[in-house]
Amino acid sequence: MTPKIIWVRADLPASYEERKQMVSAALEAGLTTIVVREGDDSLARLGRFEPLVAKGDDIFSDGDRVGAIVRISGPADLQRASALRGKVRYLVISSTDWKVIPLENLIAEFHTSDTKLLASASDPAEAKLFLETMERGADGVVIEAEPPTLREFSDLAHHALAEVELTAIPVTAIKPLTMGDRVCVDTCSLLRIGEGMLVGSQSSCLFLIGSEAAESEYVAARPFRVNAGAVHSYVLMADGKTKYLSELRGGEEVLAVDGEGSTRKAVVGRSKIERRPLLLVEAGEKQRRYSTILQNAETIRLCTPDGPVSVSDLKVGQKVLVRLEEGGRHFGHSISETITES
Repeated sequence: MTPKIIWVRADLPASYEERKQMVSAALEAGLTTIVVREGDDSLARLGRFEPLVAKGDDIFSDGDRVGAIVRISGPADLQRASALRGKVRYLVISSTDWKVIPLENLIAEFHTSDTKLLASASDPAEAKLFLETMERGADGVVIEAEPPTLREFSDLAHHALAEVELTAIPVTAIKPLTMGDRVCVDTCSLLRIGEGMLVGSQSSCLFLIGSEAAESEYVAARPFRVNAGAVHSYVLMADGKTKYLSELRGGEEVLAVDGEGSTRKAVVGRSKIERRPLLLVEAGEKQRRYSTILQNAETIRLCTPDGPVSVSDLKVGQKVLVRLEEGGRHFGHSISETITES
């Protein structure tokens, strides 16, 4: 799972004042990778962002050429775009009369290369289409729009992640354990009921642990929080890598997931490690068994096909939602290898 790339072109307006407005609007919308003109260095005073510099049809970062822009108006332009496959890090394609079919051709051609394919979009609906074309979609979009409309793209950027495939597997054992260190992940987002994080003791199976968005008889709702589990557990990050829960720090981005597999980024505000009584939950089918270790408290909920269920009410045989993965993980990266975790 790789996050989609979202850029804003602030180099296109004719006047400096218009370009300044574009950068300000992008920052207010939470869009922080911005293409600027050569010589517009003073725009950096508006806020912190990642500047890319457009020089003609080339794009530079820190003085190095990293991308190219190709305007598509006919077959010859498609051939020029194809010729850049593997030769630049980013290829931005744009058209005044855009058709989906040329993008489909380029997605099919570029998806096995090291070149990231980005499509220029003038409105959120168009951008969403480009990110979903042929299921895989372009690697990202480059926004070419007026400053007042940039806020309409902010949700797109926030949700510009591939969906997670979830599987329902039956619980095989529930066992109270002794005391241990568990991690509460407090995010900078208000999570919904049934939305949470993917956590587990094995990288091959991450359980969907629900947020504390629902009120209980004993405590008020804390919709920003996921009481995620023991310190050793893996958690899936927004960039598709895993980290140990014990490693999470404020400012990092975890992946928030709901029961349908829809995802979004959630910034970690703080991570709290406290000593609490623990609970082992095992699940699986046939010869494959997986586990996660959680705090033994009624506010901790595992997500099921029918919604979140407190660990106090969870039953053996009940199905819970998990993300299954083949292979293993090395320093958070998914790798193809034979590995056994128990």
